[in-house]
Amino acid sequence: MEKMDLGKEKVSKLIKKFAIPCVISMIVAALYNIVDQIFIGWSEAGAFGNAATNIVYPFTVIALAFALLVGDGAAALFNLAKGAKDEEKANKAIGNGLILLIFISIVLTILGLVFSRQILSIFGGNPNEVECYQYAKDYLRIICYGLPFYIIGQGLNASIRSDGSPKYAMFATVIGAISNIILDPIFIFVFKMSVKGAAIATVIGQVLTFIASILYLRKAKSFKINKESIKLDKEISKQSLSLGLASLITQLAIVVIIAVANNLVGKYGYTTLASSGVAYGVVTPLAVIGICMKVFGIVVSIVIGVSLGGMPIIGYNMGAGNIDRVKDAIKYILITNLIIGCIAFVLFEFFPTLIINIFGSGNSFEYLEYAKYCLRIFLGGIILTCLVKSLSILLQSMGSSFKSTLLALARDVLFFVPAIIIIASLSQSVVVMLWSAVIADVLSFILGIFLLKSELKKQS
Repeated sequence: MEKMDLGKEKVSKLIKKFAIPCVISMIVAALYNIVDQIFIGWSEAGAFGNAATNIVYPFTVIALAFALLVGDGAAALFNLAKGAKDEEKANKAIGNGLILLIFISIVLTILGLVFSRQILSIFGGNPNEVECYQYAKDYLRIICYGLPFYIIGQGLNASIRSDGSPKYAMFATVIGAISNIILDPIFIFVFKMSVKGAAIATVIGQVLTFIASILYLRKAKSFKINKESIKLDKEISKQSLSLGLASLITQLAIVVIIAVANNLVGKYGYTTLASSGVAYGVVTPLAVIGICMKVFGIVVSIVIGVSLGGMPIIGYNMGAGNIDRVKDAIKYILITNLIIGCIAFVLFEFFPTLIINIFGSGNSFEYLEYAKYCLRIFLGGIILTCLVKSLSILLQSMGSSFKSTLLALARDVLFFVPAIIIIASLSQSVVVMLWSAVIADVLSFILGIFLLKSELKKQS
């Protein structure tokens, strides 16, 4: 870390060096689900297959949430320890993180296989929608077998970046994604395995990322995995999990959003009529919301990638007491993410049809109409969303786990969930309920600015 002059080199240069590979890694990670959605949309499964993957998607996000809880938390503690010149603590942060990732991955795999029916039910799976439900069952079962590789591979990514190897972290993620992109059409169209094929291709990609990440541990630059570092330390684990809590909340919030939205769609989908006079039903909104959440995930991945790219710089300089460099890094990151949000806003508002057609052709009038509403309304506050997601990561990087967690929780749970339930109940419309996201964006942005100012004042 010292060789990279995190305490002296120009802040913008450092952020670019860390953020570019990190952004690529995050985008590629998001592509795992996006690619499946695209190829499934063009397959015989069509909207039913896309609706099925949307039902399963929250469970994969739960797996990622726990991977980031441990991985990002361990990396944040590692950065702070390096800045404070505490080598023993830095080694234990990474070693303990690895053990926790292994344990969590095994537990989630068992839960996914044993309680698959309950999981599908929670996230909007309805046995009466026979074709869609069967696709969801097939997809979930195969994905569960790959969870240990997925969780450990993703969890180690932050540690590899913090070790001064953002390009290798990118490589580990990219190799898995490229494999998925190549294998998806082979399994889906050549072997005619439909949704099952997409799941198998995804798992193979996750295994490759896992292998690359594990191999890195043998040649790490500034930490050592040995008997002492992997011996669980209650205080180290507690600090790591505390620092990673915001990452957990950020991902679990996505789960809550999808679970609530999917269930509301099941309740009001047949009572909401399109302009054609035909009800939207359940499958169409489920498929569309799933696609919108994946597109949303791409934008958020870029924002989080930029923010995580600044984590080593902010964490190191916080530990070293260089508050002015911390402020410079925060300013640069927020401006960058503001620009990203503006670009996304233009695409969603003016080119919704272009975006939705990427995920399949020959869709019904009602499908395309709801897709436009979803992109323009549900993602209408994307500029503020980008800033809120960034602020949460920045607060985490500064070591303020409580404020970071509060902000991550506020946007998607404290504000969004009550808003969508109330609006949907009053309007009984799966279109009107989409405005709840914009309300949540405005309120959480105001809270985020307040929390950042209070933290900077505290550190000054």
